[in-house]
Amino acid sequence: MTSYKDIKISDFTYDLPDERIAKYPLKERDKSKLLTWKDGKTGEDIFENCISYLPDNAQLVFNNTRVIHARLFFFKETGAKIEIFCLEPVEPGDHQLAFQQTEEVTWKCMVGNSKKWKEGFLTHTFELEGKTINLTAAKIAQEENTFHIRFIWNGGVHFSEIIEHIGQLPIPPYLNRETEDSDEETYQTVYAKIDGSVAAPTAGLHFTENVFENLRKKNIQTREVTLHVGAGTFQPVKSETIDGHTMHHEQVEIPIEILRAFLEDTSNIIAVGTTSVRSVESLYWIGLQLEEKRFDPFRPEVKQWEPYENKASISVEKALQNIIYFLAENNEKAIRFSTQIIILPGYNFKLISGMFTNFHQPQSTLLLLISAFLGDDWKKVYKYALANNFRFLSYGDSNLYLKHK
Repeated sequence: MTSYKDIKISDFTYDLPDERIAKYPLKERDKSKLLTWKDGKTGEDIFENCISYLPDNAQLVFNNTRVIHARLFFFKETGAKIEIFCLEPVEPGDHQLAFQQTEEVTWKCMVGNSKKWKEGFLTHTFELEGKTINLTAAKIAQEENTFHIRFIWNGGVHFSEIIEHIGQLPIPPYLNRETEDSDEETYQTVYAKIDGSVAAPTAGLHFTENVFENLRKKNIQTREVTLHVGAGTFQPVKSETIDGHTMHHEQVEIPIEILRAFLEDTSNIIAVGTTSVRSVESLYWIGLQLEEKRFDPFRPEVKQWEPYENKASISVEKALQNIIYFLAENNEKAIRFSTQIIILPGYNFKLISGMFTNFHQPQSTLLLLISAFLGDDWKKVYKYALANNFRFLSYGDSNLYLKHK
């Protein structure tokens, strides 16, 4: 494998005119265009016909995370507007526990206009369920360009209710517009269930109940995992070579029954979105950690460079068996871990043999992941899309990439 230190991000760019970025989705999700690629051959269709390209025994893996109202706005007595963007919970560190808190919680946040908030508290007063709620925010620590913010409130309501009521849904910065009411529906997948993301797993936005019904008719299995997408997904690579880029951590949860289904048949696991790719591929490295007695049950994680610094010395089946055995031994129903995995050209995919994805930004880690799967064909695919009026990025058109396995 080419050393990741030699990979220049400038080799993974293309010209993306602003007018090719879809600012809004199509009215009907499954009427978007679909670019198909299989073993080097590129084609075009409509997304609702994607079923006809899938192998009969395919397992589609969906990320069931739901985008939260992560943007909170406060005003100082001077009138200065401060935005607090909740990224991930710190105390408690589990998303669901954090949302269930009724008095206080600490989150890692980005703060907009932070120069105007150097000290003191911020307070937002509002009505909720007939109660007057006073939500107070205080900076308690700084971590590079983010802050740990402690929120304290009265009224005995859950934090999830607070942000749902006063927060704003974040949409990608490259849309260059404010969040609108329509985004509340269109920027969530129809199968979103578990609160925690600050960005949607956008490859899933094309799926509709009609598409799911067609999947059922063809007996194509659907599996759900959870990866809470962080704001780091939009973080540009600023270093000249990829070894200078630090990937963001994201929390993953995969039920034991999904692991058993994978173990039963690893031949055609198709990820819906790059978040599902990263979740499922991370499983192999968790299984290898268990094999080599390196797994830390108190801080389970897949680090950024793990695939490039450790030899893949066991089979996929053995890796899955290791995790299943660990969960059974500890009476756990799901494997929960943090992943920082970066998938680069030269990476050998362990479980995934196909993926649905949207088009990604130039010089992004997501484009590197696509290149890892397609090889140099990513240039051909993107050239075809640009020449054939495909719509780009989060609200844009879809791709289905398949390899013979």
